[in-house]
Amino acid sequence: MKGTALTATQPIDKEAIRARYAEERDKRLRAEGNDQYLRLASSPLSHFVDDPYMPVVEREPLTDHVDVALVGGGFAGLITGARLKEAGVEKIRVIDKAGDFGGNWYWNRYPGAQCDTASFVYMPLLEETGHVPTEKYAHAPEILEHSQRIGRHFGLYENALFHTEVNDLEWDENRSVWIVRTNRGDEFTAQYVTLGTGPLHVPKLPGLKGIDEFSGHSFHTSRWDYDYTGGDPSGAIMSKLADKKVGIIGTGATSVQCIPHLAKACGELYVFQRTPSSVDVRGNGPTDMDWFEREVKEPGWQQKWLENFTANQTMGLRMPKEDLVQDGWTDLSRRIRGRIFSLPFYKMTPKNMMEAFEDLDHEKMNEIRSRVDTLVEDEETAQNLKAWYRQLCKRPCFHDEYLQAYNEPGATLVDTDGQGVEQVTSKGLVVGGKEYELDCIIYASGFEVGTDETSRNGFDVTGVNGLKLSEAWSEGMRSLHGIHVHGFPNLFILGGFQGAALLSNVPHNFTESGLTIAMMIRHAREKGFQEIAVTQRAEDDWLKLLGRGGGQRARMAKMLSRCTPGYYNNEGQEGGLLGQAMGYPRGAVAFFKYLNKWRNSGKFKGLEFR
Repeated sequence: MKGTALTATQPIDKEAIRARYAEERDKRLRAEGNDQYLRLASSPLSHFVDDPYMPVVEREPLTDHVDVALVGGGFAGLITGARLKEAGVEKIRVIDKAGDFGGNWYWNRYPGAQCDTASFVYMPLLEETGHVPTEKYAHAPEILEHSQRIGRHFGLYENALFHTEVNDLEWDENRSVWIVRTNRGDEFTAQYVTLGTGPLHVPKLPGLKGIDEFSGHSFHTSRWDYDYTGGDPSGAIMSKLADKKVGIIGTGATSVQCIPHLAKACGELYVFQRTPSSVDVRGNGPTDMDWFEREVKEPGWQQKWLENFTANQTMGLRMPKEDLVQDGWTDLSRRIRGRIFSLPFYKMTPKNMMEAFEDLDHEKMNEIRSRVDTLVEDEETAQNLKAWYRQLCKRPCFHDEYLQAYNEPGATLVDTDGQGVEQVTSKGLVVGGKEYELDCIIYASGFEVGTDETSRNGFDVTGVNGLKLSEAWSEGMRSLHGIHVHGFPNLFILGGFQGAALLSNVPHNFTESGLTIAMMIRHAREKGFQEIAVTQRAEDDWLKLLGRGGGQRARMAKMLSRCTPGYYNNEGQEGGLLGQAMGYPRGAVAFFKYLNKWRNSGKFKGLEFR
């Protein structure tokens, strides 16, 4: 059925679609899995990781003591730091390799960058700081500015260490403190440490032959070079590209956002595609402040929106009566849930539910593929831009200008039929034996996901009796609530895995876990305790509880195994982000309710305060 343009009104041949999905998947499978990529920092292009936005300021190493060290200055660290400040903890130190707060939003300043989950639920601490997002999907400069606003509002700039990387964490059992060592020569202590480094912060490159031989200019999208391109993060035209031949490798979420800007600016733009993204309608627009003041603004409004989005977007049994966000995420989930719950009760078996899910998915992907035909003028380009996989095989994309970018006279899609770029030469890139001469290569190749956390972070953690975190997790992550790890007192993980495992809106995970950590530390301080530790039994019991969702995970794993390779399924290998994201069996909404009850009881069952 290759080259066939489906329409939403045509009957769907499920067997033909499954066969096409399998065909497209198989041509993209690579035996080396994640090893097909290069870690940017250890590649011949290691200078790509340098900070192009702020100079590194020399300083003397620190040897002092703080109450809490927060590793990571993105949303995880900012939310937790804010809640700690509200709980009366003042001696807080945020440590980040960037030059300011923001996490990925410090680095990702490429043109067109914006959140792909609605601003009202994505940007944290809006009510506390008094900020109202200017758009439904805020652009990167506003999100970075908001990160800095949080830092100022809660006094987190004081004691913060930027352009600093932790390279060792060691528990001192005699003093009940963590020793924190960094690449800047610091060796200070902290009573508590949180790890909020996130899964998407280490840039990667494709492992291409000759990657260091290109004689033109090149950079990674996470370090956009506006000195070369012209323009700025706010969207000013990149005037310096008007006479340039530019190639961009990758067509994932980053490229979907920046390609429309490149297509308008470049003399010639070549987009090198291995796998197309599914791109649905975004429907962005400015915030109507009259509507906000009239319909939204009330005490607790953002928490209400967070809970409503999560309830609409996940597969809980009870569907909210209203959908406050009304976007592609909630539309998809409400469709799936509506289809499943339309089944007669006697047919509501796991097999029938998965079949209903698949039927709806085929219909939705049919709509997305048909949308390409309506927006892209060249028929061959349109066919090559169609995504042949189930929508949740890769992170869904939403954009109102991406597909139309290929109608620009200088924009050319170079589809590699799933094989990717063959090699880099001194003049450009080679695909299918043809060399494309270029002035500039932009790598939109994303971030490491499938590597283990210790390797990704660049440091290990040494707990009680010399136990390494890498050893404790040698057979996979172990925790209570995704926050506490046995053998590592006063250490807290911020990520969402083994908790809500909410991937569609990651900051909601941080909102709940950050508040939980602040309440535990406040309790310990009020009672005069020095240590907070999780018992082995509590950790074991939690993992057993998570295991009860094994049937659901097995079905999801089976679906992912049939997906085209990507970071969700570990490039077609076992594991992957969704494999790591084992969550509470009853879903994210139920977990957040459980965690709220657990922390507010004041008993903190499963923990020992010493």
